[in-house]
Order: sequence, then structure tokens, then C-alpha cells
Amino acid sequence: MPLTQTQRPLYEVKANLFKGLAHPLRIRILELLSAAPEVSVADLQRETELEASHLSQHLAVLRRYRLVVSERRGSHVHYRLADPRTAELLAVARALLLNLVAEDGERLSEAQALPGLPAQPARPAASA
Repeated sequence: MPLTQTQRPLYEVKANLFKGLAHPLRIRILELLSAAPEVSVADLQRETELEASHLSQHLAVLRRYRLVVSERRGSHVHYRLADPRTAELLAVARALLLNLVAEDGERLSEAQALPGLPAQPARPAASA
């Protein structure tokens, strides 16, 4: 069944979300941001070991797809997740990754050695 005129823009927004996630370094940046309320660009650069220009390009993509927001304070820029549920998405993606590589012992141990994700706070139950 083809998409209707009304549905197509919504699916494009959803596809753009995945475009923002479509690079390993952007996923790592999001994981770092999910571990703290906010992270400075200097800390992101130190953790990712990216050149400033490359980090800036990845952060621009994450901003464009509204996955992160930034705030300048003096000469420092701090980033945070635009929506804390992104951390939940990353945790689910990590679980899926572990399932995908479970049959490959070497890859499983590599996946389990990835840097940890922060614990997720309990979410209020959705009302009916």
C-alpha cells in the first residue's frame, strides 16, 4: 500500500531521524551525551579523539536532525540530547546489536566490551 500525501511527510521525518543516527561516530557522540545531562565540546573531542572540524560536522548533523541541542556559555559550547528518550533508543539498539552478534563469539565479546550506557530512569506509565 503506497503512502498517502498526509503520511509521506511523517515518514520523511522518521527517516531523517535515522539519517542522523547513520554514522558510528554520531552514535558514540549520542551515547556520551546520554551519560550526562550535558557535555562540553572539549569533553566530546577528548572522548571521541576526533579533530575539531570532524566533530563539528557530526554535531551539525545531529543538530539538523534535532537529536541534540547546544548552548554557548562564554567561550564553551555544551551539548545535550534534545529528547532524553534518545538514550532509551540507544539502549534498545545496543540490545539489538547484542542479539545480532550473539552467534559470533568474537563479535559478541567485542560488542559486550563497548563503553557502557547510563542506567535509564523509570518512565511514567502511558495513560490509556
